[in-house]
Amino acid sequence: MNMIPTPTSDELLQAHAELWCHSFAYLKSMALQSAIKLGIPTAIHRCGGAASLSDLHASLPVPPSKWPCMSRLMKLLAVSGIFKEDKPDMYCLTPVSRLLVEEDIDDGGGGGGGGTACQSQFTVMVTSPFHSAASQCLPEWLQSDDDHAVAETPFMMAHGATFYGVRGRDLEFGALFNEAMAADSRFVAEILTRQCGEMFAGVTSLVDVGGGDGTTAKAIAKAFPHVRCSVLELPQVVDKVHVHGMVEFVAGDMMKFVPPADVVLLKFVLHNWSDEDCVKILKQAMLAISTREPKGKVVIIDTVASSVSKQSLEAQLLMDLCMMMLTTGEERDEKKWNKLFLEAAFSGCKISHIFGSRSLIEVYP
Repeated sequence: MNMIPTPTSDELLQAHAELWCHSFAYLKSMALQSAIKLGIPTAIHRCGGAASLSDLHASLPVPPSKWPCMSRLMKLLAVSGIFKEDKPDMYCLTPVSRLLVEEDIDDGGGGGGGGTACQSQFTVMVTSPFHSAASQCLPEWLQSDDDHAVAETPFMMAHGATFYGVRGRDLEFGALFNEAMAADSRFVAEILTRQCGEMFAGVTSLVDVGGGDGTTAKAIAKAFPHVRCSVLELPQVVDKVHVHGMVEFVAGDMMKFVPPADVVLLKFVLHNWSDEDCVKILKQAMLAISTREPKGKVVIIDTVASSVSKQSLEAQLLMDLCMMMLTTGEERDEKKWNKLFLEAAFSGCKISHIFGSRSLIEVYP
């Protein structure tokens, strides 16, 4: 019988420190949210990418009485990798904080500013009270029996409505969600149009299913003028969209209809839905590309859970837990994706890991 060795005092002290880090991890999120709302990444960028505490005191809306607290906040953010402390009280941007520089900042063409990659609104959304309240309901929700459950998700248990229901009734949260999704679309579209040009060879039409305000479709239309792009969205979304000449908007329900096109794009859509609903969406996508000659393909940008790296896997697992709290969907591995494609009568797929924690999946009829 194998006996588990008794931890040494040093091991127990290290474990105790790790336990503190896990227990207080939510404060890292709150510190990050504070940095964004105070405009710290943008302020450092305006100082040329490095700023002293004195520089920050002069440019941020923080009264002198709180300046000592700012120092403590910045030290945590530096240890967390959001900023880099080159020398005492001198902070520089890192690749992470460059993603948080506001988009209207001109970086002089050097690529060091926020540009279209800015992810600040996405971070503010996922650290909002709506998400944190849902997470507090996770233990209670896990103990509830599905046959007698009063809430389909922890989010519904916390707020009495689905995630999309709250998004519709709370105008401020709805606007934040739309801004966050648009920012994510710009981030992905930059990579898609720059690195995946061969994917659009011979393509004359594309429909972005659940494409929101058309950010991704507009980027594709601009980069590949030979591709006629459209967006399928719910009527209430289309009614509020500022129509753009490069892109056509179609009101409809993706569970019931997808407009015919050479390529059906599903970006960050299927992870919101159960397997049963995903198959419904994929079957409608199959009908849309089957009307073309030669037949088209479905392009999915979503997570394919795998252990590419520890950080990437952790990011995927955190997003999976987020989906469990908010929706009936999940982050799927390659085996689960293939099962969905088989049930929707597709013949095969090609997976390219080019989006970090997410992947590009090309699915063929």
